[in-house]
Amino acid sequence: MTAFDVVALGESMVTFLPSGPGRLADVPSFERGIGGAESNVACVLAAAGHSVQWVSRVGADGFGDHLVEAIASYGVDTSAVRRDPARPTGIYFRTAGDRATDAHEVAYYRAGSAASAMTVDNTDLDAVRSARVLHLSGITAALSDDCLALLRELTSQRPGRPLVSFDINHRVNLWDRQQSGPVLLELARGSDLVFVGEDEAETAWGVTGGPAAIRAALPEPRTLVVKQGVRGATLFDGDRATFAPSVHVDVVAAVGAGDAFAAGFLSATLRGLPARDRLRHGHLMAAAALTVPGDLAAPPSRDHADRLAALDDEAWGTLRLGPGWTEAVTRADEEVRTP
Repeated sequence: MTAFDVVALGESMVTFLPSGPGRLADVPSFERGIGGAESNVACVLAAAGHSVQWVSRVGADGFGDHLVEAIASYGVDTSAVRRDPARPTGIYFRTAGDRATDAHEVAYYRAGSAASAMTVDNTDLDAVRSARVLHLSGITAALSDDCLALLRELTSQRPGRPLVSFDINHRVNLWDRQQSGPVLLELARGSDLVFVGEDEAETAWGVTGGPAAIRAALPEPRTLVVKQGVRGATLFDGDRATFAPSVHVDVVAAVGAGDAFAAGFLSATLRGLPARDRLRHGHLMAAAALTVPGDLAAPPSRDHADRLAALDDEAWGTLRLGPGWTEAVTRADEEVRTP
């Protein structure tokens, strides 16, 4: 029997968001938050009502305490997080993004972090494999040789493994350019469900020509989701392709949107929803993240998201979401709300 709907494995860091616009050199103060691709997915899924465990390592320091407590506050199980007395918890600082270009500065302090010391031997592989879905990302593979070996182990084909979800999450500044493409392709080919952006496929693999070309280059995963920016996303489920356009969003910050999309898609997948609705739930969760300044946003209620995802194409095309939209409760919400 599975212990959780989803296990997410990867590094989370304490993030420092600026109190105002400007260069890092000029920002006078920062507000503390949390951020990490896999823990973001875990938090959104837990807030959406799924049972989720986050597996990682953090330092035996105050930042590690904060991460574990903050992620647990979303309802995520953190019992498999290990503390490392010899290595620090990773942190990073960012400036506010320019709305027109999303130009921003990011300063990472994660080299030699506790999470980079995850290995096959110090990770409870039975616990990691006990969920219905195991969610991973390419960021973990870039942290260290040991982390790469761990992801190779977790994406290896073996009887009884969970559905392996892999988000390419190509971070150019973490990789040797010549190494990233082959490694990410190898891990993607070993996974069951893969998320990749058109821009990532071009940067990592030199693949252009849109979703069909990416599918041709990556035929192995049963399910492939190609993210196409503001246009939408295409889902390949076996040989069948489904496209769903994005909703119009009044963007506050672009950080965390890809993780939220993955969480929305996984949530709908766990619920057995059809292809179009899985993509639409991804877009809605991404819209929630896009309308707040940090990595994480309160998701819409399940009833609210289901009603929006069920809109006809014309109504979906005219939908526009801005800050605070996930907190809006309509009269219909009250009438159909379940306990």
